[in-house]
Amino acid sequence: MDLTLKVWRQDGPQARGRFETYPVPGISADMSFLEMLDIVNERLITEGVEPIQFEHDCREGICGSCGVMINGKAHGGHERTATCQLHMRTFKDGDTIVVEPWRAGAFPVIRDLVVNRSALDRIIEVGGFISINTGSAPEANMLPIPKEVSDAAMDAAECIGCGACVAACPNGAAQLFTSAKLQHLNLLPQGQAERWQRTVAMVETMEEYFGGCTNHGECQVACPKGISIDFISYMNRDFIKGKSINRRLGGQGLAK
Repeated sequence: MDLTLKVWRQDGPQARGRFETYPVPGISADMSFLEMLDIVNERLITEGVEPIQFEHDCREGICGSCGVMINGKAHGGHERTATCQLHMRTFKDGDTIVVEPWRAGAFPVIRDLVVNRSALDRIIEVGGFISINTGSAPEANMLPIPKEVSDAAMDAAECIGCGACVAACPNGAAQLFTSAKLQHLNLLPQGQAERWQRTVAMVETMEEYFGGCTNHGECQVACPKGISIDFISYMNRDFIKGKSINRRLGGQGLAK
């Protein structure tokens, strides 16, 4: 395949960015998108040109670090497909492919296609964990958890924190990410003790960095793991109840 790549290049957070065009001949249809970028970078290095900076780690659709906008779509716009899982056979010989970083106010560009997603980390830091001392581990079969509840918790836990939901949302909202991280804890018995405190802390931290949800639904479409926007409604319900409980308990937010 012979392709043309238009890539966003930006030397630093304060630098002015621009698109640069690179001819990319001889690409195998069986390559992944990141493998194609590796080939481009090898050629640029040979020519004495600074390689394109992009993030990656697992290359198996697990870590979420590879996310970029491809032809205006998060991860390329294919259902349940992260950028590292996208193969070049989805493009046609002669195509021009436009590659950009996530476009969201909460994700400032560090360099080229690499953005700072630490705003998502701030949300996890304030409540994305269980800190209650439970003593020795109980026998798993002694905890009665309805299958539909455990299935829903596992669906939420699939979130890899890539930020595609934020990048796809016209408002730059992070409700899908936050609700997934909340509900995979809030739905299970182990998460009940800190449920309300966790919810209020994570939602209020989210609101410091990200826009508000107005039900466009683009987040669900862009999510490489197919996280449902139903979790946003669960989060909103828990937030309203959590605010009430926090007031009643003087801000302690413990479930009673």
